[in-house]
Amino acid sequence: MSVTGPLDGIRVIEVGTLISGPFAGRLLGDMGAEVIKIEPPGAPDPLRTWGQAELDGHHFFWTVHARNKKAVTLNLREAAGRELFLDLVERSDIIVENFRPGTLEKWALGYDVLHQRNKGIILVRVSGYGQTGPEAHKAGYASVAEAASGLRHMNGFPGGPPPRLALSLGDSLAGMFAAQGALAALYRRSVTGEGQVVDAALTESCLAVQESTIPDYDVGGVIRGPSGTRLEGIAPSNIYPTADGSWVVIAANQDTVFRRLCAAMEQPDLATDDRFANHVARGRNQDELDKIIGDWAATRQPADIIATLSEAGVISGPINTVAEVVEDAQLQARGMIADHWDERIGRNVKGPGVVPVLSDTPGTIRSAGSARPGQHNDEIYGGLLGRGDAELATLREEGVL
Repeated sequence: MSVTGPLDGIRVIEVGTLISGPFAGRLLGDMGAEVIKIEPPGAPDPLRTWGQAELDGHHFFWTVHARNKKAVTLNLREAAGRELFLDLVERSDIIVENFRPGTLEKWALGYDVLHQRNKGIILVRVSGYGQTGPEAHKAGYASVAEAASGLRHMNGFPGGPPPRLALSLGDSLAGMFAAQGALAALYRRSVTGEGQVVDAALTESCLAVQESTIPDYDVGGVIRGPSGTRLEGIAPSNIYPTADGSWVVIAANQDTVFRRLCAAMEQPDLATDDRFANHVARGRNQDELDKIIGDWAATRQPADIIATLSEAGVISGPINTVAEVVEDAQLQARGMIADHWDERIGRNVKGPGVVPVLSDTPGTIRSAGSARPGQHNDEIYGGLLGRGDAELATLREEGVL
């Protein structure tokens, strides 16, 4: 049997809907895990209808988000459904859920019950605020988590309202931390034989990526706010207009890189100018330095700027639209613009490749999101659990499947 990735042989049960928990499931599936996606009968994951593009009535968030997953239907509110679920738990390694805390317990499927059936089971729980604390009971969305964590306060321009990114960043961050926790728990299980609970919160995931904001406040009372296109005190690292009206990013805030930038701009004296001679000085004179670099860039074409600076060892690059991203030669060479065969429309749909790239057991895209809920019911309930056709027919009639 061919190896599909480092998690080949690991089975994941995914319950819950939309983005955060299922994103963790996707990451595990990308690395070779068998992911069984559970949807309630008659109530498919709403993500099947998400995505801004539409073709023949189909949307395509699902195509990528549910890749490498097998779709089954199961009603966990019914006793027979819960028993099937527990039979799956016995044969699985990880459960990923993103219900409001207490939902599994309400269905008599808390971790104590799961552990009785499989002492090695790892329960990954993604929620708005975590499984404990005074706000644990609250539902959470990425937009609120980004705001409550302080992340959104730093976005935008000084004096303006704090906008959100045009995506659900908090969901993706929580999904990544949840997958990281699952891998750590798998390693620990290899030593002890015991599973555990991985508790990932949207708010905490947004908080975790905020660099020095908390110690800066604690020590100096600094409340970092929005800084537009740059980071305050980090210079030069900004976007600059070019001769054709587009923008390029130039990042040369490290002392050695700044000296290279000055030489490439044919203004080497700037490197020894007291205003710009070191990191602290450049931060204090950021506006003046940005104007000098902006004046230099404004007379040149973006390709010429990037080529000149790259040759000099200065970090720079374009600000691409998605149309330019999918044509990017570097991303294509790395397999990061990947095809997903979508059987609903009978053609490949492009999406992001598998990150990170492993040298010996790289992850793979083995299938796109399933075309219909319950597409793999017979394979999982019949093949894996050994249920007969008559029993499955009865379960369908009873609304369990």
